[in-house]
Amino acid sequence: MSAKEVDIKGMRSPLRRLTGVQIISVGTFVPDNVVRNEDLAELGYDADWIIQRTGIRERRHAPPEMATSHMAVGASRQCIERAGIEATDIDLIVLGTFTPDVPVPATACLVQDELGIACAAMDVQAACAGFVFALITAMQFVKTGCSQTALVIGADTNSRVCNPADKKTYPLFGDGAGAVLLTAGDDNQGAVSYTLGSDGSGHDLLYRPMGGSRLPTTEAGTREALQFLHMEGRPVFKWAVRLVVDSIREVLKHAELSIDDVDAALFHQANIRIIDAAAKELGIGRDKLIINVDRYGNTSAATIPLAMDQALDEGLIKPGSNVLLCGFGAGLAWGTTVLRW
Repeated sequence: MSAKEVDIKGMRSPLRRLTGVQIISVGTFVPDNVVRNEDLAELGYDADWIIQRTGIRERRHAPPEMATSHMAVGASRQCIERAGIEATDIDLIVLGTFTPDVPVPATACLVQDELGIACAAMDVQAACAGFVFALITAMQFVKTGCSQTALVIGADTNSRVCNPADKKTYPLFGDGAGAVLLTAGDDNQGAVSYTLGSDGSGHDLLYRPMGGSRLPTTEAGTREALQFLHMEGRPVFKWAVRLVVDSIREVLKHAELSIDDVDAALFHQANIRIIDAAAKELGIGRDKLIINVDRYGNTSAATIPLAMDQALDEGLIKPGSNVLLCGFGAGLAWGTTVLRW
């Protein structure tokens, strides 16, 4: 893999506004199986290193019979119940995931079938930025009237794609899902500013080499562990901190808002050091930050909706709140937005 660093100048992407859409409900699901750092220590991992370098104390792992679609359905059912609607009211499903049940068809189709909904269903693959990509995609359908009630899900079963022998990567990830429901709102609601971007020059800093058309699955490749996620942690860490800071500043400027106007900051939960470094440079107080990486690890596309549910429980999000979302990861891809609740 490459030892290069990503040029932050290449990350700039257009800034847009997408209002007239509202989130009416949030639901989440995590497996019951808690894997603590102490449990990994029994396998030869350094429990102290994990907490010091990542802030992670435990994560959830799905049992063998549970797949991404099962967690997505669990989060969706809670979301639907909280909204007080019928599942049949939903006319669109957009699922952000990079760990689908099967390569074909889209996992969203399996979710649609399990929920008993007759609607279009599709996956969006932007890895850890997947939820924000899926959210903006579905918001456009609602804004244009092509969808009345859209279900947006972020779900990943990371424990299936991480190598247990990779002691610098395997402890970082956990499994989980989160979902939101979108309907039309007033002109003050929705994404008052957002940016989506990708920089494929960094694709080999965080990727799964085998299983696609470039390198189909082979016995030899499996022996080399090419079916698992490979990551160059140091350049990804440095890129992520700069990306979070720069994209948030640009989005806030475009929205004509300041950090003081932000009521809740929901960052992708990759590593507590990334969150702390970015928050310090931006001047975001801990009272506005939602942290779940200590309990769930990096759940990829699920981290932001899990954080959103927590922010609602803690009273940080109310009607009229400015909610900052920032997802980033493999691609390299990122999505940053300020939502007016």
